Amino acid sequence: MLYLLLYPLHTKISFFNVFKYITFRTIYASLTAFIIFFLLGPWVIKKLQQLQIGQYVREDGPQSHFSKKGTPTMGGILIIFSILVSVLLWANLSNRYVWIILMLSVLYTIIGFIDDYLKVIKKKSKGLTAKQKFSMQILFAIIPAILIYIGPFNTELTFPFFKKLSFDIGIGYIVFASIVIIGTSNAVNLTDGLDGLAIGPVIIASITYMIFAYVTGHITFADYLQIKYVRDCGEIAVICGAIAGAGVGFLWFNAYPAQVFMGDVGSLPLGALLGIIAVLTKQELLLIIVGGLFVIEALSVIFQVGFFKLTKGKRIFRMAPLHHHFELKGWPEPKVIVRFWIISMALALLSLSALKLR
Repeated sequence: MLYLLLYPLHTKISFFNVFKYITFRTIYASLTAFIIFFLLGPWVIKKLQQLQIGQYVREDGPQSHFSKKGTPTMGGILIIFSILVSVLLWANLSNRYVWIILMLSVLYTIIGFIDDYLKVIKKKSKGLTAKQKFSMQILFAIIPAILIYIGPFNTELTFPFFKKLSFDIGIGYIVFASIVIIGTSNAVNLTDGLDGLAIGPVIIASITYMIFAYVTGHITFADYLQIKYVRDCGEIAVICGAIAGAGVGFLWFNAYPAQVFMGDVGSLPLGALLGIIAVLTKQELLLIIVGGLFVIEALSVIFQVGFFKLTKGKRIFRMAPLHHHFELKGWPEPKVIVRFWIISMALALLSLSALKLR
């Protein structure tokens, strides 16, 4: 009888107890971000159409892309909004890593917004100059990198698949972390060229780092897997869940044929988020594998430009980034997208295997 009388109170206490669990909050952060985008997506797309914020298409790009001209862009604003709201609702806001990540996402969203604003609204086809964009990226990456370093934070670099190979780079970690953030931001930006191409690997990478964040922030799992334990790192899993959820919500409208594009206002901060999460989870070098597709796309541009200059006009690929090369070879756009997603999934599984193959 006493149990029956106390059962409602017991149920209430148990219900609130689940909020202590990172896994519970990660799931609901993901669902919240997805629902926000899913519900607000049609309204945002309509507003973008009314404001005539349409996609700019390169004249030297594939002919099939001309049909995309005028498709609403800058949908990345809603991606970041969905992530921010979800994180503020479900994450532990006393965790300093949460605020560092949120700050970085806002700063890089500002860069992307200015770039898109100049290109789409002011009709300056190139937006920010490379010097302007890169200078802002450096400044906005160094700020969180310094905050991480003075944490204090473990500045040792560990190598995937090697248990005892590591070395401490000390204050140089500020430069290293900044390079990771900037490089990932630009790599995701370069990959964003086909319907759903960039957001698919972003979702896959965020889910992968969700696992890394959880085990890295759990002292028992970190010890068992022989990886660096980072106190309070587990909370980053909630942010990863929000990124994945917002990404799926965006993909609903961005899947071929796309109703909206993310623009630089989405791709730049999403890449920066993956970069800083890799740093905070002490899986910085593993990002080369997790985000291998982004690395391949970025390298294809670097090699193409370098080879073009060295040979005075010759090319390695028909067009860079790499996804355009396959388009010009005759692959239908959906085939390019799905096959690149498959590559991204395989690389994610390979990276997860590094947790045991040490």
